[in-house]
Amino acid sequence: MRPSPLPVRLSALLALAASVAAPAQDRTERTPPGVVAHRDLAYVTDGHERQKLDLYLPERAAGETAKPLPLIVWVHGGGWRGGNKVHCLALRAGFVERGYAVASVGYRLSGTAPFPAQIEDCRAALRWLRAHADEYGLDRKRFGVWGSSAGGHLVALLGTSGDENVFQAGEHLDASARVQAVCDFYGPSDLAAFLETPGYERQGDRPNSPVYALLGGPLSEKTDLARQANPITYISENDPPFLIVHGTDDKTVPLNQSERLHAALKEAGVESQLVTLPGAGHGGPAFNEPKVRTAIEKFFDRHLKPEQPERR
Repeated sequence: MRPSPLPVRLSALLALAASVAAPAQDRTERTPPGVVAHRDLAYVTDGHERQKLDLYLPERAAGETAKPLPLIVWVHGGGWRGGNKVHCLALRAGFVERGYAVASVGYRLSGTAPFPAQIEDCRAALRWLRAHADEYGLDRKRFGVWGSSAGGHLVALLGTSGDENVFQAGEHLDASARVQAVCDFYGPSDLAAFLETPGYERQGDRPNSPVYALLGGPLSEKTDLARQANPITYISENDPPFLIVHGTDDKTVPLNQSERLHAALKEAGVESQLVTLPGAGHGGPAFNEPKVRTAIEKFFDRHLKPEQPERR
């Protein structure tokens, strides 16, 4: 097994992943040695410019055949209104070198289309990847997702809504949108709880807040839509395992958002691990501590590596 990448690489990307003011969508990033990049693959025919994904695969020698690769799909943060797919934490963390394929998904932002456009796009991207699994050598039975902040919310929603007939838009509707593992970095879940959490009450009703923009209006008037956007709404005992990581001093998304999701998953009998980082905020160096890196690597290896028992 190759050693993990240098911590500074992962730390730098974590800061970028939590930033709303990200570079333009068309910026590209250097591809690591030994990695083949397929960029700007449209998962919706003639769709919006954001409805594209980047796919990273390990280089293979001419004529080489290998088992299909497990896939980790990164979903960026940015308050549902910023960020882009260029900065892919799963790529920077060295998962292609660890024997995975990695995809980074773009999706329509709230300034273009309010919820549920964002989750519809993420599910459409998963279905596209499964429909093209043979073409790119992907193991369609072993898809994991990982996201931070708004991306954490979306991957949690992917995890709990996978067996639900909801958010169906786009193409390849006969393909599954289920995932087999979810890593959620400090994502919101129960948006309505912002209104009753001291210090965070205005997050939902302030016109320039991310939640207001996502729902297309004040949270107090969008309760039904907030319930639809809540991953807890769709939890069932058949959901995939979760790894949730959250700082105790997060001033953007309160810790109780992850605590509520974790408790609901556990109550339903779903495997869930909540890692709290004392004193950590909304992203930052604490999320690159060795215990966090190791926990993520072990989590995905346990649930997605082909030599492990298949989890359906």
